[in-house]
Amino acid sequence: MKFLFYLILVLLLVPLQTTLLPHLSVWNIKPDLGLVAAALVGLFAAELEGLLMGLAIGWVLSLFSAGELWLSLLTNGGVGLLAGFLGRQVSQVTSISLGAGLLLVSLASGLLATMSFKGSDVSQMWWMVQSIVFPQACFDGVMGAGFYWLLSRRFDLNRLRTE
Repeated sequence: MKFLFYLILVLLLVPLQTTLLPHLSVWNIKPDLGLVAAALVGLFAAELEGLLMGLAIGWVLSLFSAGELWLSLLTNGGVGLLAGFLGRQVSQVTSISLGAGLLLVSLASGLLATMSFKGSDVSQMWWMVQSIVFPQACFDGVMGAGFYWLLSRRFDLNRLRTE
C-alpha cells in the first residue's frame, strides 16, 4: 500500500508542477513541490524512504525540466534524508522549523543552480538570486510549513514525539 502511495505521489508531482502551479504562482514564482514532498516523506516516514523518494522525485522532475540532473537528485534526495534524520533526532519538529530548513535548502539549491549557468556575469547572477532564487526559497519554506501543519493536524505523529 505504501509503495502504491509513493508511486502515485511521484507520478502526480509532474502534472501538478507543470499544470497547476503556474496558476498558483506569486509574481511568477512557483514553489518546488518535489523538494517539499521529499522533506515531508522523510519527516513522516524515515531516512531511507525520504532518500529514495527524494531521488525518485528528483529524477522524474528533472526528466521534464531543463535543469541539471545531478542538482535535482542531490537536493531532493538530500532533503529527504536530512528531514528523516532530523525527524528522528529532534524532539519537537514544528512547522516553522521545517519551513526554515526548507528555505535554507532551497536557497542553497537555487544558488548552486545559478552558479551552474554558463556565460552569466555577476550582475545577471545577482538579478537571478534577487528576483527568482530568494522568493522561490521563501515560497518553498511557506509551502512546506503549511503542508506540515495540515498533515500534523490530520495524522498522529508518534514517530516524531519522544514522551
